[in-house]
Amino acid sequence: MADVKTMLLGVPLDCGKRARGCLMGPDGYRVAGLVEALTDLGRDVTDLGNLSPAPSRPMDAPAPLYKLAETVAWTEALLDAGIRAAQEGFPIFMGGDHALAMGSVAAMAAHASDLDRPLFVLWLDAHPDFHTPHSTDSGNLHGTPMAYVTGRDGFDAFPALRATVDPAHVCMIGLRSVDPAEREALAQSDVVIHDMRAIDEHGIAQPLSDFLDRVRAANGMLHVSLDVDFLDPSIAPAVATTVPGGATFREGHLVMEILHDSGLVTSLDLVELNPPMDERGKTAALMVDLTASLFGRRVFDRPTHRH
Repeated sequence: MADVKTMLLGVPLDCGKRARGCLMGPDGYRVAGLVEALTDLGRDVTDLGNLSPAPSRPMDAPAPLYKLAETVAWTEALLDAGIRAAQEGFPIFMGGDHALAMGSVAAMAAHASDLDRPLFVLWLDAHPDFHTPHSTDSGNLHGTPMAYVTGRDGFDAFPALRATVDPAHVCMIGLRSVDPAEREALAQSDVVIHDMRAIDEHGIAQPLSDFLDRVRAANGMLHVSLDVDFLDPSIAPAVATTVPGGATFREGHLVMEILHDSGLVTSLDLVELNPPMDERGKTAALMVDLTASLFGRRVFDRPTHRH
């Protein structure tokens, strides 16, 4: 990771749900000092600016799907841009809501396939986002990316996947809000799940280490998708989908520190930051701080934040 250029891609995607504000997320990370934090750690950083969606095609969106054509257009753009960025370095997708993972994870799976390596995904989120367009009650497509990239049915409107992610290569940590249809589908899949009850009982380090051992043994590439609502809303309020009981400050940093030590991470999503909902920028600052931990900032190097 240390010698690879870091590629920042702003993704002002705000069509995966009805609550607006995530289109401001990429600039929220910039204002919070993401480039400076990574540069201070010796990273060679290239900010590619904000992406735009591909041209949108008219399509019939069956109820209750919300902004299907726009989400498809973003997925197409992210597939192309993500693959190009991965060929040049370590992509960080600055979102934007979690619908961006339809494109980012699909791109990383295609890139890994080109290198004849398996892609593994660490999903840090309160929600599994395992709905299909047929099973979602809300119609919000930010709840569908993991179903899409693992090859579940119902995504005919979306780009055909060059490579799918094996469900057994997905580890979800931090779940605490799962709809019945998702629960049933997950029970029939090989996705590895550690919800917050399991974390409370057994801690967060060992389940993560066990997953990383599997990635290492398979010579896998690892994509990390970090949703703001993985964290407890008391420390990260700037998200439209707050769910009490999330990861603490230290649990979040421990995950990132263990990931850094592993040397296995090859790409990253930072999603669902909604700056208008923030409190003096503390959520954006925390997400930047967590990213810095992933890239090697040590506990005793952490700066003091003045709000």
